[in-house]
Amino acid sequence: MKFGLSMFGLSPRYYPEVAAAAEANGFESVWVPEHLVLPAEMPPTYLYTESGFPPIDPRTPMFDPWVVLGAVAQATSTIRLATNVYILPLRHPIVTARAVTTLDRVSGGRVTLGIGVGWLEEEFELVEQDFKNRGKRTDEIIPLLRTMWSRDVDVIDHHGEFYDMAPFVFMPKPVQKPAIPIEVGGASKAALRRAGQLGDGWIEIGAREPGMLEEMISTVQRHRVEAGRENEPFEFTCGVGRRLDDAERAREMGVTRINLGPAPHGNVLDDPSKPHAMLSVNDFTDFTARYADEVIANLD
Repeated sequence: MKFGLSMFGLSPRYYPEVAAAAEANGFESVWVPEHLVLPAEMPPTYLYTESGFPPIDPRTPMFDPWVVLGAVAQATSTIRLATNVYILPLRHPIVTARAVTTLDRVSGGRVTLGIGVGWLEEEFELVEQDFKNRGKRTDEIIPLLRTMWSRDVDVIDHHGEFYDMAPFVFMPKPVQKPAIPIEVGGASKAALRRAGQLGDGWIEIGAREPGMLEEMISTVQRHRVEAGRENEPFEFTCGVGRRLDDAERAREMGVTRINLGPAPHGNVLDDPSKPHAMLSVNDFTDFTARYADEVIANLD
């Protein structure tokens, strides 16, 4: 079992310090949230709370994940640097490939690209990207990223449904071989299908009870088998496992990484009148030390 630390609720200025503490306490990865831009008024269209409002408001500070994770890379040596999740169809795939490759090279091959298709239509409208075809574009972007990152491909010539590119060369290649892992987040039927057919892992969100999580894992596994990918490396990352018995049950269901932090998520934040407050460095460092003692050290 691997353990990831969610940085949600922490100011990025403290990411390096907290990541170093997490690394020392046996965490395998740190995960940062991402949005590009928020509208002045948030609509109640978030899928994972009863109210429909997300655990952020329009004035929640947003930062470029690759810049802040570059700072984390310099303060750590082994911990993986991941996004939960980067909204893939908001950017041109070459822009994403360049940013992620840069961090992979700077960190010595420690990047995991956690992606999603997004839920906030207004965010897509602000950057003039089509919201309705975001899933289909994501299905085209994922293999295109791997082509750009592949050492077996010199000249890239791509002509797809949404991206039509003249021959070009993408250098340098990432440190990681054969490519930077791409884990797919989401709970919709399309997200579970995408994770199984195209992803190197699945990031759980929205599983309100163990039976739902088990069903989602089974669905992803079915899509992996149907795509002939059941023998390829794959991570199941979930946010349950705060207690030792929960972590043991998650492992029994096939979870390979538990990703959590001291900040509440999802259905905990159902009141839009109470935006989530930023937590302190001590909140995070105390959590990593306590979790290491109570769970990591005792999970055989």
